[in-house]
Amino acid sequence: MVETIQWSDSGVVMIDQTRLPRETTYVTCTTYLEVADAIRTMVIRGAPAIGVAAAMGVALGVLQGHDIETVSAEQAGTRPTAVNSFWAIDRMRRVHASVTGLPVEEISAALVREAQAIKTEDIAINHAMGRHGASLVPDGKTVLTHCNAGALATAGYGTALGVIRAAVEAGKKIDVFADETRPFLQGARLTAWELQQDGIPTTLITDNMAGHFLRSGRIGCVIVGADRIAANGDVANKVGTYSVAVLAKENGVPFYVAAPVSTLDLSLSSGDLIPIEQRSPREVTEVFGVAVAPEGIAVENPAFDVTPARYVTAIITERGVARAPYEESLRNLTDVG
Repeated sequence: MVETIQWSDSGVVMIDQTRLPRETTYVTCTTYLEVADAIRTMVIRGAPAIGVAAAMGVALGVLQGHDIETVSAEQAGTRPTAVNSFWAIDRMRRVHASVTGLPVEEISAALVREAQAIKTEDIAINHAMGRHGASLVPDGKTVLTHCNAGALATAGYGTALGVIRAAVEAGKKIDVFADETRPFLQGARLTAWELQQDGIPTTLITDNMAGHFLRSGRIGCVIVGADRIAANGDVANKVGTYSVAVLAKENGVPFYVAAPVSTLDLSLSSGDLIPIEQRSPREVTEVFGVAVAPEGIAVENPAFDVTPARYVTAIITERGVARAPYEESLRNLTDVG
């Protein structure tokens, strides 16, 4: 399985997801500013992976003698919707506070260990999520997913794709429909590539085909990831997720969200309060540098949308499966331990 990100003596090494599937290229970020830029330009993307990258960016910056508040602010300013990066940065800042006063070398070493621990824990979390979610996947049916919530979006194994992988490992005979996920084509470029590498039967469809197949009876369930989940169960995920959720409910197809507890933001009462990142119009008007729209046309490009909790059948986490009422079930998950 692909290794999304790793710490090395040279810097933070990550697979360049903007070049997949045409070429598999790794880049090494040698400064915290380069890590932040990699997050911002989607060399690395996916909420859990962004969290790991931000943690490593903080460790790298402090190791190179920069103030932790400056370094943390740079990482936090990259992509506003995914809450995992803020969670990881806060965790790094707490570790830094706990070792203040120690020699600089020991402070740096503590931060590097913590960043590596966040990565290791993320992989274990994804496997636990897969175990909890595998039983929800109907045998002999097709699973529909939107965007990429696999190993590439995490430190390894994946959230939504982790559930799919776990179901296959449990012996279930399933195949996958992957939405292409315009405009950045994470489904076409990344999900299809990941699952093909694993030998899991996968069919690529355009985003506007989802309703057709959900109505056909072929789809057993929908599984997606998330970038932030509010206290009431509203889910922010890649734009287009809301449409799929509505279509799934209309056709009686279960709609599952797989996300670690670190994606929960119980400080927000509803999804209306989740900040939605706006990205460059060129992602819409161009495809790999080729213009596909009239010059000068007005463009809106929100990277995410919010799916109201009423469309979410269940939320799969490493601590168990939450169902409505989410205000209660999600709070109980965060109280575990």
